[in-house]
Order: sequence, then C-alpha cells, then structure tokens
Amino acid sequence: MSNTQIIILDYGSQYTQLLARRIRDLNVYTEVVDHNIKATDIQKYKNIKGIILSGGPSSVYEFESYDIDVDIFKLGIPILGVCYGMQLIAKKFGGVVELANNQEFGKSTLVIENTECVLFKDLKESQVWMSHADHIVKMPENFTIVGKSENSIAAIENKNLKIYGIQFHAEVTHSLCGETIISNFLFNVCDCQKDWTMTKFISSSLTEIKSIIKDEKVILGLSGGVDSSVCAALLSKSIGKNLTCIFVDTGLLRKDEAKKVMQNYSKFEMNIKLVDASSIFFEALKGVKDPEQKRKIIGSKFIEIFNEESIKLEGVKFLAQGTIYPDVIESSSDGHTSKTIKSHHNVGGLPKEINFKLIEPIRTLFKDEVRRVGRELGLEDSILNRHPFPGPGLGIRIIGEVSKEKADILREVDDIFIEKLIEKKLYNKVSQAFATILPVKTVGVMGDNRTYEYLVALRSVNTIDFMTASASELPWEFLNEVTNEIINKVKGVNRVVYDITSKPPGTIEWE
Repeated sequence: MSNTQIIILDYGSQYTQLLARRIRDLNVYTEVVDHNIKATDIQKYKNIKGIILSGGPSSVYEFESYDIDVDIFKLGIPILGVCYGMQLIAKKFGGVVELANNQEFGKSTLVIENTECVLFKDLKESQVWMSHADHIVKMPENFTIVGKSENSIAAIENKNLKIYGIQFHAEVTHSLCGETIISNFLFNVCDCQKDWTMTKFISSSLTEIKSIIKDEKVILGLSGGVDSSVCAALLSKSIGKNLTCIFVDTGLLRKDEAKKVMQNYSKFEMNIKLVDASSIFFEALKGVKDPEQKRKIIGSKFIEIFNEESIKLEGVKFLAQGTIYPDVIESSSDGHTSKTIKSHHNVGGLPKEINFKLIEPIRTLFKDEVRRVGRELGLEDSILNRHPFPGPGLGIRIIGEVSKEKADILREVDDIFIEKLIEKKLYNKVSQAFATILPVKTVGVMGDNRTYEYLVALRSVNTIDFMTASASELPWEFLNEVTNEIINKVKGVNRVVYDITSKPPGTIEWE
C-alpha cells in the first residue's frame, strides 16, 4: 500500500472527508488525523510530504478553541490551512482574527494579487466557496497577502516556510479553481508522487491478508450491501474457502434479498451460511414503536444470532468486518463538533466475549474507492451501485410497530418503486430511493367499494455526501405510473404520497 504522503488535521469541518477524497482522486494517499496530534507523532510517519489544517465551525479567539502543537510548524513540512486552518496559522504567527462585519457565506470572487505564488500557478481570478464569519484584521509576521475577496483576505503565504492559507474551501465543486489549487499544493509545493491506485491497493491487500491470516479461518457477516460485498470478494480472492460468510435473514430485508445474495456470490470461492431468523425478530419487535428501541432490539438480536452461529463453526480465528474510512474517522471524533441525531443505521459491533481477532481489509477506503475495488474484483454493477440500505432494514421504514404483514406490504411497494426507477433509467441518477409505510389507514374507493388501507410514502433524494440532500425531482408521469401500479398490485395499500422534504430539516430515512 502507498505510504501516507499528506495528513489532514481535522478541526471539525463538514468538508474534511471531501478534502481527503479530492486528494485521493489525484492518486495521492492521505489520512485524516485528530487535530491534537503531536509533532513527534507526525515524525513517525515514513513519507509525509505535506500537512493540511482543515476548516471548522469554531473561532480561533474563543476560549478552548481547537489548537495545534506549534512544533508542527518547525518540522519543515509544507502546510496548507483551509478556512479555520488559515486563521489558526495567522493567530500562531502573530496575526489577529476577529468577527467580521461583512461575513461571507457562499459564492465569492477570488482575485489573485501575487501571481508568482506557486499555490495559484496559472490562476488570476476565480469563483470560490466561502463559509466564514471571521477574518484576518492583522497579518501574521513574515506572511504576505496572495489573494483577496470582496470582504476579506482570502489567501496568504510564507514563502520561506512553505506555509499557505486559504479562506475558502477549495475542496467543494463551487470553488472552480479548487482542483488546480489542491494539485499545485500536492505536486508543485509538496512534490507528492501519484502512487495511490485501486490496482495497487488490491495487490498489496491480498499479500497483507495472506500474511495475517495464513491458513486460519475467517467469518464475515454478509449483508449484501456494497461494503460487506467488496470485503467478502477481497478476502475470497486471498484465502478462498477459508472464508465463511454468515447471512442473517431478519425478515426486514428487501424482496428476495436472501435468494439474490446466494445467487450473486455463487461464483466466488467462499462458504455462505444462510440463517432464517425472521420469526425471532418479529417476535422481539412486537408492541415496540420507539425508533431508537427498535434499532437496539434489531442490533442486539443480530449480534446474538451471529454469535450463536459463529460458535457452531470450528477453528475460526478471525472476524472480518466491512468497516470503511468514514466509519473510522467518525468513530475517532472527540464529539465536540457534532451532535447525535439518531443511532447509526449500522447494527453495531460484536460483543467482547467473541474471542476472534479482527480484520478490516477496506478500512482505509472511501465509498467511491470501495466501489472501484469491487469493480476490479469482478463484482456486478447491480451490487456496487445499490442505494444505501440501513442496518435495521425495514424495521425503521415501518413507522411505529413492526409486523410481518407490514414488512410484506412494504417489500412489494419498495420493489415496484425500485424496479420502475431501473426500468426508466432513473435509478443511477438518484442517490437513494425507498418506500416507507405509515401507521395510518385512509379511506379509498376501489371498484365502487369503500376501502380502508395503509398509506405508503415514496422517497428519493439526491446528495453528494449524504450530510445534506434534496428531494429528487422525478417526472410526474413516472410517479403517477408507480402509484397506479402499487395500488393495483399491492393488497393493503390505497394511498401513495411522495416526500419532498430536504435534509436538513428532515433526515433521509424517516426514523
């Protein structure tokens, strides 16, 4: 695997992961680390060529605002500060940052005043994306102004120390010069090498897996989703029949999910054990309406069943998990920059009493990288391009109490919606689509007869990072066709609505 060339100190920006992805898209391996990292720890990395200080929601002049080990500035490694990162650099070098009268949020024009600055090579003026309430009112010592916006100092430089700051977010697509600036920093300032590719990742991972596992056996909880599928394919290619996948049918899965999973993985050299535990889950969820309680019950039951099945297997030494890099970043957060809206949709970790060694082959990858690895390993697009499906499954798409009747109805509704999206070539144009059944029955008329059946809601959103999302503007004719088919084919439904709520203020899932 490529040595880490760039590290990003995370100050809590919603764009930190996006910044890391932009760098990796340029074939340079980067890691996100806690802002509290010490200079001595950075020195332990073998190949660090540059450091980036991310943006963040705090103000550098606030009490207990996020800080930096000043010895990092003495390492002789090029540094780029983004938004909060720039303001922190300014403060540490004797500058002054204050609340601005004219705050900048959204699109702004960057005017380059020093065209000799290597960071802005080939740039003079460009649209950038601002998101700040503070600005520099006194320049830091030995720094010069490189660029300005209408209301602020937008770029600074200490040429001798190779320390740069930008007030805007180069990592978002609204900053039209963003890729050029990031590329200039990587290759013209830091002299990075383009050695991060998925082909190399696969090759090194296969070698590493074999060296760790040797001839021991591994188990994996297979969900049928992208992450667990790619994890399974990578392990299968490396250790073959020494991998056993356990697929638990909770009764809360999509239509024919168990059958499709068994078919999709038949070409891989792995053992798959299907466990039908649907009756256990429905019994445990009787009378439960609170969404958080439902999540906990589903998660604990899944762990309980997985534990029981794993004990039946002999000689297993390793447990594999499809953890990916965003999970690693989020779980390492100190909690100061985010609030819990609801429990994570994944069902959670396994209990400590399971005596396995943990292996997480794709923990360094972002979702788009996971998909590229899967493609190179021969997984079909129908698996790799699947929309996200929550760990608790239909349990949180059945609003209120869960029952087999509602799950069966919802499965049929959801299948019609998804298949129609695929048929009309809309599926890959939206980020996530699904159906929800409400604990509400409404009066209707079918064949001159009065009906009193369930109300279902369709939801489809478009998003880049799933932190914000907008409702997909699906054609009216399409929605009308889907609605007619649902009502005509699914017994128990007589009314369909379409959810147009954005995130925020709503969430993507209803529970």
